Amino acid sequence: MPGDRVEFFYDLSSPWTYLAFTNLQNVLARTGATARLRPILVGGVFNAVNQSVYAARADRDNRKLVHSWRVLKDWAALTGVQLRFPSQFHPAKSVHAMRMACTLADDMSALSTFTKAAFESYFGREENLDDPDILVAVANAAGLDGEAMKAAAQTDEVKSLLRANTEEVIARGGYGSPTIFVDTTKMYFGNDQLPLVEFALKEKSA
Repeated sequence: MPGDRVEFFYDLSSPWTYLAFTNLQNVLARTGATARLRPILVGGVFNAVNQSVYAARADRDNRKLVHSWRVLKDWAALTGVQLRFPSQFHPAKSVHAMRMACTLADDMSALSTFTKAAFESYFGREENLDDPDILVAVANAAGLDGEAMKAAAQTDEVKSLLRANTEEVIARGGYGSPTIFVDTTKMYFGNDQLPLVEFALKEKSA
């Protein structure tokens, strides 16, 4: 939407993205900025430009990955986010969830509500992110029309939007979720770079 200084490209299957989405809200509140949520399929991004992720996941003794999971839980404790990870459904397929998110692309308030509820379902209650019926229930509980979202998610328009968002973030240099842009050109990645997002927002407004 015009006037949004932040673009947040994201996939609901990522625990780091859950943290970043949650912590971004405080950044926006402090800076007065607004954000446009851009649903993507992170698997499509990995397949195109970051296939090393799969090799890292396959190596159970990967020191960087083991350490990152401990840091992930430290971040959750620091910021008060309930995070049960990994669950029996990890890694999750997210195509149904991300298509349902795309059905709300013209209503950022509704999309934010669904995004928060879906994150809490998957990472808080360990529910299956790939089950359309669970996603419908999550949407309904959040005050949205889950059945209408499920039906709209099967349309060519919504499928095309998800593909377009994914292709766009790749074209702009993204390599995972969340990829965050400030004022179109300044790209940041992940929860840990939110202080830089806030710095960029304050620098221009100063």
